[in-house]
Amino acid sequence: MGSLLRGEEMCLAQLFLQSGSAYDCISELGELGLVEFRDLNPNVNAFQRKHVSEIKKCEEMERILGYLLREIKKANISVPERDMNPVAPSPKSILTIMEQLQRLEVELGEVTRNKEKLQKNLLELTEYTHMLRITRNFVQRSAEVFNLYEEFPFLEKDTRMDYSSMQRLGAKLGFISGLIQRAKIEAFERMLWRVCKGYTILSYAEVEEYLEDPDTGEPTKSVVFLISYWGDQIGQKVKKICDCYHCHLYPYPSSNNERNDVVEGLRTRIQDLYTVLHRTEDYLRQVLIRASESVYTWMVQVKKMKAIYYILNLCSFDVTNKCLIAEVWCPVNDIPELRRALEDGSRKSGATVPSFVNRIPTTDTPPTLIRTNKFTSGFQNIVDAYGVCSYREINPAPFTLITFPFLFAVMFGDLGHGVLMTLFAALMVLHENNRKLKNTRNEIWNTFFEGRYIILMMGLFSIYTGLIYNDCFSKSLNIFGSGWSVKAMFDANVWNDVTANTYLTLDPNTSRVFHGPYPLGIDPIWNLASNRLTFLNSFKMKMSVILGIIHMTFGVILSSYNHIYFRKKYNLYLVFLPQLLFLMCLFGYLVFMIVYKWLVFSVTDSSFAPSILIHFINMFLMQRDTGLQVFLVVIAVLSVPVLLLGKPVYLNWFKNGSRRHVGMYRVRIRNQQLVSPSSFLPLTYFFNFADELLHQAIHTIEFCLGCISNTASYLRLWALSLAHAQLSEVLWAMVMRVGLRMDTRLGVLFLVPVFGVFAVLTVSILLIMEGLSAFLHALRLHWVEFQNKFYGGTGVKFCPFAFSLLPSSLEHDGLL
Repeated sequence: MGSLLRGEEMCLAQLFLQSGSAYDCISELGELGLVEFRDLNPNVNAFQRKHVSEIKKCEEMERILGYLLREIKKANISVPERDMNPVAPSPKSILTIMEQLQRLEVELGEVTRNKEKLQKNLLELTEYTHMLRITRNFVQRSAEVFNLYEEFPFLEKDTRMDYSSMQRLGAKLGFISGLIQRAKIEAFERMLWRVCKGYTILSYAEVEEYLEDPDTGEPTKSVVFLISYWGDQIGQKVKKICDCYHCHLYPYPSSNNERNDVVEGLRTRIQDLYTVLHRTEDYLRQVLIRASESVYTWMVQVKKMKAIYYILNLCSFDVTNKCLIAEVWCPVNDIPELRRALEDGSRKSGATVPSFVNRIPTTDTPPTLIRTNKFTSGFQNIVDAYGVCSYREINPAPFTLITFPFLFAVMFGDLGHGVLMTLFAALMVLHENNRKLKNTRNEIWNTFFEGRYIILMMGLFSIYTGLIYNDCFSKSLNIFGSGWSVKAMFDANVWNDVTANTYLTLDPNTSRVFHGPYPLGIDPIWNLASNRLTFLNSFKMKMSVILGIIHMTFGVILSSYNHIYFRKKYNLYLVFLPQLLFLMCLFGYLVFMIVYKWLVFSVTDSSFAPSILIHFINMFLMQRDTGLQVFLVVIAVLSVPVLLLGKPVYLNWFKNGSRRHVGMYRVRIRNQQLVSPSSFLPLTYFFNFADELLHQAIHTIEFCLGCISNTASYLRLWALSLAHAQLSEVLWAMVMRVGLRMDTRLGVLFLVPVFGVFAVLTVSILLIMEGLSAFLHALRLHWVEFQNKFYGGTGVKFCPFAFSLLPSSLEHDGLL
């Protein structure tokens, strides 16, 4: 809990690593994830560092592994379970792994190329077979057309050609056949007509089955065509057009006997290709299965090797070039474990001189480490989204564990909706170790799953506030029996003459009408009252103000712990105390008036109860004020100049009065810039009165105006609670009530789809949309209204060197 409240105490340490054992020591630290390394070579280019060649080899192995994984994924071969965590291999093993991967890449590449070549040959033979089968009747039709051309003598008078030079009727008839994609056939036909001026005959028919596109591998529809032409010049033009449209051309047999021989030969070759292709695919699958057994281990080992060499590039050598020096940030409590890790690394490498660690003083700001578990990590992420804690600053996360789901539930209070949310979160919690649920590519689902404990807490608190509001799907539950009695109104002859009236009023002044408050939450009779909304509005609005002021006051009180911890006692008197007095004298008194009105004024004299809002406004206008109200206003007004001028004047006096001979002063405080809170090193602090005054003026204006705006901002608790209740009531009235009012036999059948619509709308609108809205508003109340009272959030997160936190480039590509 101490770590969660303030974060771990950090220190800066130097690691002295012997050259022979540095690799193993870094490997041990990577397995434990204890330290964050600093770059001791900031001015050295990344390509000029010592271990660049090793990193390039690792990147080359990652490239080969990516190729293997893509082929394994393409073959639908599963990679073995990832429970194994192999250690980083020794530096000598990098060449062995490199050779294995390169040999496997070459073998896989050759088999893949042979397979692709066989598939291409098989596709060509299949297309050739389809072409011969479909064009069997094209020749006869082309010959008939050619005879028609010879029977028309008026073609000799065509002005577009020179008949004497071309000798068209004596030209040789040629054929070009092949396949073209169906989408290109129309453009292909038009181009032939325009270029060849009609001296070609195009016949085509579509292939019934889909053929694989050799370029994309996608199944496509193809068309078989046969072009009859006259003369070699026309034939050359036709071939060029076919090349432009990427047609697959095949030789056309000159006779039926030749056609039959070709078809028979194709059938035999296709059968042989299928046999060879199946054997090739089986061998390829065996190679991939053999690779899949080791690819994950290789990937982890390469990732660790690359990370180790990257860290070694951050280190520097001593003057003898025999020892590496590294600087790390490390939690103070983990120093003994760090020493043991260095001893293990030295012993594993067989080094005669052990590596050791030495703490060094520094004034640099350490990173912030807050240890969390699976329950607290989600709430800590909410805080970190606003800003990482400054070093050893009060962390809002322990308090957010309770206040965040509670404020959410105030806006989302419904027993039925809370039960559904709790069941949804409980299912995720029960199956939190399921790999399929944790490792999905659906970003929305991952967000829900990571926040499963937040959703669980929000659901549980919503059940509680639903019981307080006595609201379950917009209906009230009469568990303990109402505290109001209708019978007494008839016994007192109040309602005897007005029974025909639609609305009847229960008078609590009548004896035995009101027996006492409902044991838990709102009395269910208010669900039937015509003034239900007026009553709930007044109740929820006042509760929102009370909760808001308590929340803000708690934030101001937490700031005092920061002042005390960092030994800035002057902030207690010049910042914390004026803030608390200003908040309590004005808004604390407002809470007092609300509670006082609830307790003092009863049913008999409720008509004489004053209006809190008017009373609060008159307090500032000094109209009909009591001595206490004048005193509170004066205290609040006087706290403003103290908050504005107190700290700058005090620091200016401290500088000029106590350190006049230096011209600057040294403040001995426990500052967040110091590594250890037990260290009291003198810090040289240059003070500028104008800058400090300007900073304090901004802070004062922000706080004073923020108290007013923040209090009004908490009214969103009332507004969203009212909106959620009204939406739930409208959904019940317009959907479920329609189905429940049908009293015929078909009403049961009609109720099934009605309930389905009601369930879908409840989940989509009231649970998801309204839940998201309440979540965002609760988030804003914590970030703006609560945390700005004490939380700086200007720290840097501690990022330890840990193999488990280093994603591989293959994982980024979705290959794992």
